[in-house]
Amino acid sequence: MSGAAQEEVSVLSAIYCDPGQCRILSCSENGMTVMIQTSAPSRAQSQIHLRLVFDLPVTYPSCPPNLSVSSEELTRAQCTALRDRLVEQARERPPEPMIHDLVLWTQQNCESVVGNRVQDEERLLSAVMDEPAWTTLIHIDHMRAKNKYVKTIEKWMSDLGLSGRLMFMGKLILILLQGDRSHIQDYLLLQKTCKVDVDSSGKKCKERMISVLCDMKLPPGQDRFPTFEVAEFSSIDELERTFFQAGLSQLFTEHVRGLC
Repeated sequence: MSGAAQEEVSVLSAIYCDPGQCRILSCSENGMTVMIQTSAPSRAQSQIHLRLVFDLPVTYPSCPPNLSVSSEELTRAQCTALRDRLVEQARERPPEPMIHDLVLWTQQNCESVVGNRVQDEERLLSAVMDEPAWTTLIHIDHMRAKNKYVKTIEKWMSDLGLSGRLMFMGKLILILLQGDRSHIQDYLLLQKTCKVDVDSSGKKCKERMISVLCDMKLPPGQDRFPTFEVAEFSSIDELERTFFQAGLSQLFTEHVRGLC
């Protein structure tokens, strides 16, 4: 680490000196990871507790740190929105120690960033619930690079305004897509043409073992999933219950039960 980075971490330890407020999570020849626990004011609640993790490469501060944000008071989407704004702030700053400034910026702007995210989510939910819903169920044979694969799916679903479920039960992998049919078609095109997994040798590869089990329009008046979520099931009964609660029992009986 550079002398400037080491000096900055020492100063941070003096500023955030309460127990657990500033911690060095790791330190090696590849860099250092520092965690700052702080809080931001909120009109809706007394305060928002934040856990900010700064991953400092050996080239820091010549290049900005990698960032992550977590909070028990915020949703995953709100944490992501706050992190994205922090990344923008870090990239716009000159190449000099910046962690303390980023923490102060977070304290001052947290509520406005997450508040805008809530409004965006409400507008998206309203649009989702008003438009006619199409439901498509697809089966994926396997995922070798599961974590990366799941994150890619989550991004596509968010970008296309789709809802539904990515469901795992043992080796069974299903994706239930709900939304505008043209957006579902866009999703299927991405799924088939982008390198989303790795082959047996670890090289990136396209999804070649995907099958569409069902493609149908939801009956008038039937609700759709308002959001997209990833779910793990330990039994067929749990999986069936999800379809039942969504009004898709027949779809499960005709297309899923035989795969279990």
